[in-house]
Amino acid sequence: MTGEESLRPQSLLLTFLGDQVLGRDVCVYSGSVIDVFARAGVGEQATRSTLTRMVKRGLLRRQREGRKMYFGLTEHSAAVLRDGEHRIWQTGAVNRHWDGTWTLLGFSLPESWQRQRHDLRSKLTWSGFGPLFSGLWIAPGEVDVAELVTELGLAAHVKVFRAHADAGMDIGAMIEETWELSELAAGYEEFVRRWEVWERRLPDADDALALRLRLQAEWLQVIRRDPRLPVKHLPDDWPAERAEKTFRAVYDRLTPLAREASERLLDLMPVRPDQA
Repeated sequence: MTGEESLRPQSLLLTFLGDQVLGRDVCVYSGSVIDVFARAGVGEQATRSTLTRMVKRGLLRRQREGRKMYFGLTEHSAAVLRDGEHRIWQTGAVNRHWDGTWTLLGFSLPESWQRQRHDLRSKLTWSGFGPLFSGLWIAPGEVDVAELVTELGLAAHVKVFRAHADAGMDIGAMIEETWELSELAAGYEEFVRRWEVWERRLPDADDALALRLRLQAEWLQVIRRDPRLPVKHLPDDWPAERAEKTFRAVYDRLTPLAREASERLLDLMPVRPDQA
């Protein structure tokens, strides 16, 4: 499945808000969102449904101005977006500075707790963990899982440790056994195939904003699946660095046109104090 096929409207909307609203104390007119999303291949009904659904989930809030409805961020969505911003621009895709620390998480759940086991494994995978053994998961670096475990109500069933591998440990082999490296690599390679053409081309001015929106959303989707394994223990041809260079090059190439388009296409309104 390509990034284009699997990208959900909510992911696009969060990326759009992170790019245009986060940190600016503004709300954006629903019609502006519909216009930009149409250029990104998302229909009006899907966009309106996504806006409504995200309001219900506490990720957006409404602000009415006359007959127009504007949408702004909540504290929760702002926190999610700041995390994504940090992941893209500060943390990056290539872990060159790993200090040898691992986070180990062991759990033991009753056999009947199949749903809880599934939820825990899903959350651990999202947080960069891989299954070292059935009830023992591992992630590179120091990963804070306290909120995750508390949210699932499993604190009494989970033990967390920081550890270093023994000197004789083959870390590269352990990584290959624990994570699906071929799937991670394929995600980066597919990203490069889809986007490298835009290192040499420019879109129509009004399409640049939507194209950059898709670029950022797809890149975040790729790197969030990556546990940021230490690069010195990965195959020599690991494609993350090339993919990151492609992302940054295309982003820089699209940005001047995207900024012009945002000034022309977006209707923004300051957040009212009583609505903040």
